Amino acid sequence: MDSLLYTATSGASRVLSAQQVRSNNLSNADTTGFRADMERAKSYAIQGRGFDGSTMVVTNSASTRFDAGDMVKTGRKLDIAINGDGFLTVQSPDGGESYTRAGNLKIDQQGNLTVNGFPVMAEGEPIVIPPNQSIEISETGMVTVIPPGGGAELEVGQLKLVNPNIADVQKMNDGLLQARDGNDFAADATVRLAPEHLEGSNVSAIEELVSVMSLTRNFEMQVRMMKTAEKLAQAGNRLLRNG
Repeated sequence: MDSLLYTATSGASRVLSAQQVRSNNLSNADTTGFRADMERAKSYAIQGRGFDGSTMVVTNSASTRFDAGDMVKTGRKLDIAINGDGFLTVQSPDGGESYTRAGNLKIDQQGNLTVNGFPVMAEGEPIVIPPNQSIEISETGMVTVIPPGGGAELEVGQLKLVNPNIADVQKMNDGLLQARDGNDFAADATVRLAPEHLEGSNVSAIEELVSVMSLTRNFEMQVRMMKTAEKLAQAGNRLLRNG
């Protein structure tokens, strides 16, 4: 009876955690460059006297899928997508470096080149865009502008593009990626961009919906198991009283 209750309770807790991960994926299905998360869990037996019949579920931190999303041509000069492997470098709130696949760049009121509010980095410093009549971003990540009065193109800065081993990358709560060891990744000159394109999320809405429905049925089953454990406990108490 206790084993059943332990198993059902821990199973229901794991399902709720998995539902949070799947729901977050669904809510970001249209977010540019978003990387889907996957829930992880494992079971273990609770040690006790006699037969170890109680089993619990341990929910580990979610892992991240890094397969590419669909690429869409937008025609917007400040839109870029990573063509193949690699990441764009941005400045994190603590002043360090973080990484992203999002490429919907904007220029704020101070002239900072940003993505989702985070300054986009060159090597060692954020990129600031001067007044201009047009702007271009090349396949190699070089940002150039034509001055307001016309004339030759001026190089503003080189986007810092990196291509680390995926095993060395972890996803943070703000959706940005960082190195597991806390160090900055070196720039990789082989990373290429697709100008005037955006990469969508790698979330499959259909797969996530199917998973959510499956998890809902699983949660209902765990609740029924808990109710069964309660009925067994009540029946056992009656037997003890009557005995």
